[in-house]
Amino acid sequence: MLRLTAVALITLTALTGCAQAVNFEPAEDAQNPGCAEIMVRLPDTVGDLALRETNSQGTGAWGDAVLLRCGVAIPDRASTLPCVLVDDVYWLRDDADAPNYVFTTYGRDPATEVIVNRDKLSPGSALFDLVNAVSATTETAKCTEIEDSLGAPTTDSSTPAPTETPSPTPAS
Repeated sequence: MLRLTAVALITLTALTGCAQAVNFEPAEDAQNPGCAEIMVRLPDTVGDLALRETNSQGTGAWGDAVLLRCGVAIPDRASTLPCVLVDDVYWLRDDADAPNYVFTTYGRDPATEVIVNRDKLSPGSALFDLVNAVSATTETAKCTEIEDSLGAPTTDSSTPAPTETPSPTPAS
């Protein structure tokens, strides 16, 4: 799945000069009503990149640097990927395909994936701009260890401070 999304970002880059809709596959659960809640809240810009038209349900694209797909597989609770917190949304970060970083919501139903080309836009900036839309989904779990955070700290005092070995192990 990671390769498909990276290819989509490359395709997005090639289409930037055109007025065509961004063409990429919707996630398996894109018809989830929670995805509709996200879609109606998508911002007109992410960073300084304008929202572009897409051809698939539950998707969004900004400029040639940011893709969003709602309804992706909910991450395994025992993931080893680092967890970051942006306002009240936890994200797992996969930088295996750098400079394209894949962020997947953790503890949210439906799960949402955001791919950011780090060479074109700061991933933190992109996630911060998208957090209002994504926070419309239902929280089901929290990371117990956080690598980094942006925005207001969580109001849950049981969430520990950042550690050197982050893990998305859910809080009890």
